[in-house]
Amino acid sequence: MGKRKGGHKILSPCGTATNGPALQPRKTIFADADENDSVAAAAASSPNEERTEEEASNLEDPTCTPSEAIVGLDKTSADYYFDSYSHFGIHEEMLKDSVRTRTYQNVIYQNTFLFKDKVVLDVGAGTGILSLFCAKAGAKHVYAVECSQMAIMAKEIVQTNGYSDVITVLNGKIEEIELPVAHVDIIISEWMGYFLLFENMLNTVLYARDKWLINDGIVLPDKASLYLTAIEDAEYKEDKIEFWNNVYGFDMSCIKKQSMMEPLVDTVDQNQIVTNSCLLKTMDISKMIPGDASFTAPFKLVAERNDYIHALVAYFDVSFTKCHKFTGFSTGPRSKDHSLETNRPLP
Repeated sequence: MGKRKGGHKILSPCGTATNGPALQPRKTIFADADENDSVAAAAASSPNEERTEEEASNLEDPTCTPSEAIVGLDKTSADYYFDSYSHFGIHEEMLKDSVRTRTYQNVIYQNTFLFKDKVVLDVGAGTGILSLFCAKAGAKHVYAVECSQMAIMAKEIVQTNGYSDVITVLNGKIEEIELPVAHVDIIISEWMGYFLLFENMLNTVLYARDKWLINDGIVLPDKASLYLTAIEDAEYKEDKIEFWNNVYGFDMSCIKKQSMMEPLVDTVDQNQIVTNSCLLKTMDISKMIPGDASFTAPFKLVAERNDYIHALVAYFDVSFTKCHKFTGFSTGPRSKDHSLETNRPLP
């Protein structure tokens, strides 16, 4: 997929949209990765492709250590998903997403009454940053579960910062490990992926909730909503899609269809928005069941100006409703602190 100004964009040609009339109602289907690969395909991005090449080079390098890459000949797609989190780049990207990380930090530090003397389970701990926040806020003990080999680094980070007596790092899948305690008071996780549900981390959180969370326990965050809107981006369409019509004098337009099938993750300027936003799904993480992550959502978008529609854009909000005051963040293009959205081509 092509890059532009530090990001990616995927577009799909469509007709004009005029003020007032609604676009034709359409239906979008979201499914768990285990049941349908469409979500995973929809949110696949070039960093995953780059990691595949990196893993190949590591196979040829006998000096490659487990902390640098985990590669094998008999891995499943789930193995490769977890292996991708053994690479430091993805954790750097996540930690530098200050909107998300600061929100979690503020939730924990500004609501220490929730964490004081409580047992916390950090699902998908990564470098252990959320566990460190919880420990500093007064948690009695934190169990940081990380499936990838980043757990090795997390243990060292915890030790370096003097929290080894409070934080226990466990390397393994939530579904396969056993905690040394019967119950936890709080489950915290940064489970949201591209398109909210890509990476299928939500079901892992729900599994942990059902197995270990006490009856009046807390899941953080506890609410999430997925939205859809439509944008114009003629510049990118001309540069990346129409390019295939004439490549050094040759017609390669057959590639256009395939190029438009590749969803993209990028920032979207609010001036590109052509329609209203439509709420597709709201989820209560403390009450929902795993099957709720697979859903069919009819939607209708209304144009707010005369313009072309080149792509559908999905974004999400998450909130922490157990705090003293409402706390959350949005990845939406109209949000003050928006981050990345997922662009999906129109059929």
